[in-house]
Amino acid sequence: PFFVNRGGLPVDEPTWERMWRHVSRIHPEGERVAQRIRGAADLPKIPIPSVPAFQPSTPIPERLEAVQRYIRELQYNHTGTQFFEIKKSRPLTGLMDLAKEMTKEALPIKCLEAVILGIYLTNNMTTLDRFPISFKTHFSGNYFRHIVLGVNFGGRYGALGISRREELMYKAPVFRTLSELIFDFEEAYRRCWHTLKKVKLGHCVSHDPHSVEQIEWKHSILDLDKLTREDFRKELEKHARDMRLKIGKGTGPPSPTKDRKKDVSSPQRGQASPHRRNSRGDRRPSGEKKPADSKAMPDLNGYQIRV
Repeated sequence: PFFVNRGGLPVDEPTWERMWRHVSRIHPEGERVAQRIRGAADLPKIPIPSVPAFQPSTPIPERLEAVQRYIRELQYNHTGTQFFEIKKSRPLTGLMDLAKEMTKEALPIKCLEAVILGIYLTNNMTTLDRFPISFKTHFSGNYFRHIVLGVNFGGRYGALGISRREELMYKAPVFRTLSELIFDFEEAYRRCWHTLKKVKLGHCVSHDPHSVEQIEWKHSILDLDKLTREDFRKELEKHARDMRLKIGKGTGPPSPTKDRKKDVSSPQRGQASPHRRNSRGDRRPSGEKKPADSKAMPDLNGYQIRV
């Protein structure tokens, strides 16, 4: 199963090389085993999950259920081999190309791959807001990390993803606030004997599959050891307000894409640069705010896009 996709066809060369590099370390006889498996004619056919397609009238909640079903049908990757290499620093367009490869190969995935796939499969749902939610937990002397794709539709929050645990992936968009959603995950972790230590929240992801922007994975970093319960709730709701304000303002013109780059010139000297997402120093760790600096605020009137 490491060397063919679900249709019984050999995977593409880059994916094959990545898989073989990992497998050969732990299974020296793996090449002969692979040839024997690929040459067998009596193996049962493994069904290939179909990428969900929707009618324009299909409600968003039903679409989300279908996307989650598809992610679940791919199954969780228990092999210990990472089939797809995901670099968080890649622009969105590159990650969407990788998501297409995931649907083509139909191999088992892990939580980060499920987030990228969830973004790809919901790009045409323009009324749906998507943002990454990362968790750091502690259990039996070890730390564990997990990530899901938070969603907001009609003011209700939910999540898409995959996990070894049923209660740590899909959440229907029924939670009235972001804090209710996060507290539900915290309770699910508690039932698994895990203690939630940190929550990292990103900003909304563009619906433009050709955007060269990077996903903002860590706009707010909340350390539960440094926050009271009430402060934790307030910081979650503050992040939710920040996302609504960013969406409400439209954040200026659309992000530059592959096709637009050559049509946009650099702004002239003296013109203000567009407002960019927060850098590492600007993020709000554990609910702390960076003091406002009136001198550092650019004049946004008549700005142009810098490429």
